[in-house]
Amino acid sequence: MKKSELFFSAIQVPVDFAMIVLAALTAFSVRNVPSIIQLKPLLYSFPFDIYLKIILMVAPLFLLIYAFEGLYDIRATRKFWKEALKIFGATSIGLVIIIVAIFLKREWFSSRFIILAAWILATTYVVIARYFLQLVQKWLLRHRGIGVHRVLLIGKNAKMNVILRTIKENKNLGYEVIDQIDTARIKVIKAVKERLGIDEIVLCESSITDDEQEKLIDYCAINNVVYKYIPTGFQTSKFEIGMLDGEPLIEVKNTPLDGWGKIAKRVFDVIFSILGIIIASPIMLITAILIKLDSRGPIIYKNERIGSDGKKFNVYKFRYMKCDFCTDPGTPEGRKAIEFEKKLIEKQSVRRGPLYKIKADPRKTRVGKFIEKYSIDELPQFFNVLFGSMSLVGPRPHQEREIEKYMEYHRRLLTIKPGVSGMAQISGRSDLDFENEYKLDLYYIENWSILLDIIICLKTIGVLFSKRRNL
Repeated sequence: MKKSELFFSAIQVPVDFAMIVLAALTAFSVRNVPSIIQLKPLLYSFPFDIYLKIILMVAPLFLLIYAFEGLYDIRATRKFWKEALKIFGATSIGLVIIIVAIFLKREWFSSRFIILAAWILATTYVVIARYFLQLVQKWLLRHRGIGVHRVLLIGKNAKMNVILRTIKENKNLGYEVIDQIDTARIKVIKAVKERLGIDEIVLCESSITDDEQEKLIDYCAINNVVYKYIPTGFQTSKFEIGMLDGEPLIEVKNTPLDGWGKIAKRVFDVIFSILGIIIASPIMLITAILIKLDSRGPIIYKNERIGSDGKKFNVYKFRYMKCDFCTDPGTPEGRKAIEFEKKLIEKQSVRRGPLYKIKADPRKTRVGKFIEKYSIDELPQFFNVLFGSMSLVGPRPHQEREIEKYMEYHRRLLTIKPGVSGMAQISGRSDLDFENEYKLDLYYIENWSILLDIIICLKTIGVLFSKRRNL
C-alpha cells in the first residue's frame, strides 16, 4: 500500500469531521438569520453551547457510517461520482438515525429545519472537500508519480495486450507497467523486482501450471505484492453450492434475473418507461412533426429484431431514412432496398464481426441525420419497454441476419430481454467491436441488480444525446 494513499485516506477522516461540523454550524446560523431566509419565525431559542455539544457527539456517528459504506477506500483511482452517491446515501442513513432518536426523545432537539438543512449542507460540503482532495491526489499521481502502482504483466497474448494498451493510454488508472514477461518462474520475477520494484502482478497465461501459480501466490504474499489474474469466462461465473447424497454439487448461475429478480426488473421497467414517455413526450411530438414535414412516409417504422429466447419482435423507432428504404422486405422494393444496404455494408461499414455500422449513410433524411446522431430516433422504444418486448437495460436488440453470424457462445445474449440502453452503450456506443460489446453484456447478465440498472440509466442520460462517431 502506498504511503500517499494511506495519507489521503487518513486525512479524509478529519476533513469529513470538519465538513459535518461546519454544515451543522451553517444550518444553525442560517436559521438564526430570518432576514436572510424567512421561512418561518423562530418558535424557541436553543442555546448554542448545547447545540455544539450535540454536534460533536453526532459527527462521529456519520464517520462510522461512512466507514461502513466504504468511503475510506485507500486507492487513488476510485470513481468520484460513485463516491458522491455513497456520501449522499451514508449521510441520509445518519439523518434517519437522528430523526428516529428525536422521535423517541423529542425534548433533545426539535428543529426540523436545522436537521434537513444540515443534511443537505453536510452532503454538499463533504462532496466538495473530497473533490478537491481527489484533484490534489490525482495531480500528484499524474505529474509526480506519487501513488503509482508498478505492475508486472505475466503473459503475452491478445488479452494482456489490451491491458497494456489501456494502462499506457490512461494515466488516471494509477498504474505503470514496468515489464511484461511470459513466464511465472520466481527467479525471473525476483530479478525484475530487484531491478525495477513490483507493487502488483497481473497474470494471464494459460501455459502456467497450477504448481507455478501456487509458488507465485506464496511469493506475492511473502513480499507484499498484490496478485491478480485475468480469469476465463467459466471462472467468472456465479456459483450456487448444494449437496446431493452427501456430495457437494456446484450449480453455475446464468443470471440473477430469475424468480424475484425478474419480477423486480419488470416493475422497474414499467414505472420508468412510463416516466420516460411523459418526460420525452414534447421531444417526441416535435420530432414527429419534423419527420412528417421533411419527407413522405410513416413517422414510426417497425424494425424486426430478435429478443429473449430467440423470439422475433418489432422495435419502434422514429423513421430517419427515406421512405423507399423502410419498406417491407417481402416486396420487390423492399428486396431492392436490402440489396442496396448489403452493398453499403460491404463498402462503408466501420464495425467488425456480426454487426455493422454504415458511415455517411446516403439513405438518411435531413431530419433523420440529426435525430439518429443524437439517438432521438430511439425514444419510441419506451413503448417497447412498457409493452414488455424490451427492457430499459440489456443487450442491444440485433437483427436476424446479425445473429446468424454469432458464434455459439454469443447466444447467451439472447437469454434476457434486449435493452434500450446497456453496458455497451454507455461504454462506447457503436464504436466498440462486437467481442468487447459481448463481454460487457455478459458481465451485465451475470451481475444484474436494480442498482446496476439505475447506474446505467443515469449514465445513459449523458451518453444518449451526445454526438455519435463513425457516422
